[in-house]
Amino acid sequence: MNKDNNPQPTEDVRVNPFLVPYNTPHDTVPFDRIRLEDFEEAFIEGIRRDNEQIEKTINNPEKPTFDNTIINTEEDEGYYDLLSRVSTVFFNLLSAETNDDMDALAQKIQPMLTQHANDVRLNPRLFERIRRVHLHHRQLTQEEKMLLDNCYQGFVRSGALLDDAGKERLRQLTEEASMLSLQFSQNLLKEQKAFSLHITDEAQLDGLPDTAREAAALTAKELGKQGWVFTLDMPSYSPFMTYSTQRELRKQMYMARNTLCTHDNSENNLAICQQLVNLRREIAQLLGYKTYADYVLCRRMASNSRGVYRLLDDLIDAYKPTALKEREELRKTFPKAADGSAQTKMMPWDTAFYSHKLQMKKYNIDAEMLRPYFELSKVIKGVFGLANRLYGITFKENSDIPVYHPDVKAYEVFDKDGSFLAVFYADFHPRKGKQGGAWMTEYKGQHWELDNSKFKNIRPHVSVVMNLTKPTDDKPALLTLGEVETFLHEFGHSLHGMFANTRFESLSGTNVWWDFVELPSQFMENFSVEKEFLRTFAFHYQTGEPLPDELIERIVKSRNFMVATACLRQVSLGLLDMAYYTQKEPFTEDIVSFEKQAWKKAIIGEQLPDTCMTVQFSHIMAGGYAAGYYSYKWAEVLDADAFAVFKRHGIFDQKTAQSFRDNILSRGGTEHPMALYKRFRGGEPTIDALLRRNGIKKPGKGKAK
Repeated sequence: MNKDNNPQPTEDVRVNPFLVPYNTPHDTVPFDRIRLEDFEEAFIEGIRRDNEQIEKTINNPEKPTFDNTIINTEEDEGYYDLLSRVSTVFFNLLSAETNDDMDALAQKIQPMLTQHANDVRLNPRLFERIRRVHLHHRQLTQEEKMLLDNCYQGFVRSGALLDDAGKERLRQLTEEASMLSLQFSQNLLKEQKAFSLHITDEAQLDGLPDTAREAAALTAKELGKQGWVFTLDMPSYSPFMTYSTQRELRKQMYMARNTLCTHDNSENNLAICQQLVNLRREIAQLLGYKTYADYVLCRRMASNSRGVYRLLDDLIDAYKPTALKEREELRKTFPKAADGSAQTKMMPWDTAFYSHKLQMKKYNIDAEMLRPYFELSKVIKGVFGLANRLYGITFKENSDIPVYHPDVKAYEVFDKDGSFLAVFYADFHPRKGKQGGAWMTEYKGQHWELDNSKFKNIRPHVSVVMNLTKPTDDKPALLTLGEVETFLHEFGHSLHGMFANTRFESLSGTNVWWDFVELPSQFMENFSVEKEFLRTFAFHYQTGEPLPDELIERIVKSRNFMVATACLRQVSLGLLDMAYYTQKEPFTEDIVSFEKQAWKKAIIGEQLPDTCMTVQFSHIMAGGYAAGYYSYKWAEVLDADAFAVFKRHGIFDQKTAQSFRDNILSRGGTEHPMALYKRFRGGEPTIDALLRRNGIKKPGKGKAK
């Protein structure tokens, strides 16, 4: 149904594709028809229509009800709303396929959007209708209750109860924070893409495996250079730091990555981070909270900062003794001088290199041994096959679905009964204009829509964006086990989106509390070391031979290699996040020195004076995880506890998988997440399963909340 009631374009006159029906398979985004100038026009028109719809709602002479106020507000923010559609496409592309013109347009558009969002949330007449429904409403279903509560709290938490002066100040703060978050991301991308290590002397490639050399040669060729080029993208950076024998070059790469956005140039993020911390603190205090963490955590499973610190401290107590032993064992691998004394102190750019040596010594296994068995096309079949075996769903590539870059593959997803379930986009490899890391997003969220007096289930369009090893001239894309885990992680998020089956879009799929959203993704990572799963796809790309049992056994045995060190790394980031967002007074400290003190109790290695994580910590500065980075460890407790059920009944047990789908994956944010989890698990989670999985011994038991 075309809610916008727009005319069809004629052959002679080009019409903005956002302003007419898409007429594409499954109403997918017509990336092939969109031009840069289409965005601004669609944003302006979208805001106009949004305002028009809001005026209709607040001028409705009928008594405010759940149906004529709350549902109207929800549907106006849904997929078929023009502003939502164009925003989704634009900001997804800003992360996955941007350029200077897109960045410039974002700088122009962002203030308009923030101002409009404030206009809506601070509209007293609209809020009064919502408030009256919140106080007096018909009997509601559980999902309707959640929608009403979210809607009311959303307005309150956006300043609806403030006086006029408070609202004006909030507008200023949110608009400034929005622009600074955008600038943070743009600076980071520019800095990361600007660096490259160009090598012309083959002797300086010593220690690097063929895959790393071939990828670097391909990058050099793409840049029109001779020799080899290494970048800060993880498929290039990680192998270099792990295998290169050239210590000075490792140092150069490490320092380049860990001093991003700290230099005296226009991409420096130090002042931006300080301003963001202060803006968010002031926003929270304006709304009646002591700290920004208090503001955030009252809508999280952890409830408050005490709950977060309790988890982080419990993990430090449990893992730090083992981490110190791991560090000492690693230190012993560092070379000594002829007299037996240490040549020099082990530095951070040595860690990956000597960890690899230690892993080889203990388990005789490394990432390069496994690459030939993880050819990307086979991994895709394996991951899709896992979803089929668990849930009965199937994937079919459809080249008629438009994509935004040739690297992107588009699939139709069908449920076990053959019905259409979702569209799935996969964007695998790094390139210029693409942010680092990996993430899942949506181009359309699932919801039920009333069409001619009947409800129609609008199915989602989900996307995973990653930066996995690229193919070369001579070889297909061969992944590391870590990259397979990354794929599984983001695929877990996509299943959360694809299985969504709720009435309201704002409650569907991954629209859950932030410390619950990582459960489906981290849960899927568990399969990466399961022999039964590896047997389904891990075949040598040249010989077709399966991954040998002996190698699988080494994978399983090495799973917990340096696990405590890795845990403390995540805990340290959680501590850093909380240190910024539990500030009660204006933050004036030096970012670099503050960072080193904030996470000190979880750090066991060398801290260098010039390095800084904060200025590139997108999660907490520009990615929505402010006062929420602990969520990864919180969800890890949940995922270990949940996977223990599969281990007990069989990792491919369809009855258990159906329960996981029905109680967690399909329910989105329709209930409190602990209620959903307990319905699947039969009780609250404890850290016992995580400790067992990691081989960590700790007396007593602890709950996740």
